[in-house]
Parts: sequence; structure tokens; C-alpha cells
Amino acid sequence: MEQVHLFTKKLKPTHISHSLSFPTHVLEAFPFPQGAHTMKFEAVDATDNVWRFCLSTRLTGAYPKPVLLRSSWHRFVEQKGLVPEDRVVFFMEIDEMVRRYTVRAQRKVMILMGQDVWVDVEDLPLYGLWRVWPISCSYENSLSPSTGSYSSLIA
Repeated sequence: MEQVHLFTKKLKPTHISHSLSFPTHVLEAFPFPQGAHTMKFEAVDATDNVWRFCLSTRLTGAYPKPVLLRSSWHRFVEQKGLVPEDRVVFFMEIDEMVRRYTVRAQRKVMILMGQDVWVDVEDLPLYGLWRVWPISCSYENSLSPSTGSYSSLIA
């Protein structure tokens, strides 16, 4: 069974407070009933919890503008402690005509060699990163782990 990446979205304040917009091209991965503009689906997170979401498209306009309704999305946001600049990643697996969806909530914890490093929010306490500030790999003006104060490490 192959996992297909549907989309990744960095969250903005409106995604936290209201609904999550989906890219229109992703609609083909969701089998809406004939004539319907909403459909419910389940997605499993990194800890195997099942989340029930309601995907909706608008009835008028030039394009469908798919969104996860706030009623189903906001519980996920609150439980995961999501904030602006976090991201969500949706995947799909198809096995014998059965679609399974997966969702990951992630936070950027550092930039390493020019690449963003993202960690599932469920794993943040394991790394002592519950509250994450930008991490710098500079020798000058580094925070001393022993004293908790800034000091220059260059003599």
C-alpha cells in the first residue's frame, strides 16, 4: 500500500481561528457523493487517534474552494496546540478501493544546513521542545546551558 502526499499547508492565523482551506486539486482524492457539497472523512494522526473532519465546497463561484469546516477542524487545532507557522500534512492510501487518510501536525524546530527541520507536535515533549524558540548554531552570543545566560564562547 503506497502513501500519497496530498498537500502540506503552513498555518496562518485564520487557519487557527476559522477553517482550513484545501487546494482545489486535492478534491479528486475525496469521493463526494453525487450532488453533495460536503463529505465527512476520517484521518489518523501520528498517535493513531482518529479525527473526523467535514470537507465542504461552496455552491457558487468560479471554483469550489474546499475547506475543512471549523466545527470539525477546531477540535484538532486545540488538541494539538497548533499556532501560526505550524503546518499540517495530509496523506492518502488506497488499498482495494478503500481510502485511508493520515494527518500530521508539525512544528519547525530549527534550521539545519539551510533546511527546515519539522517535528510532529506529539513528539515535542520527547525532545524538550514543548515551547520552541528559534535555534541558532552560532558560537558567538550562545546561551550557556549551565548558567542559562548569554555568554561569548570565543576567547
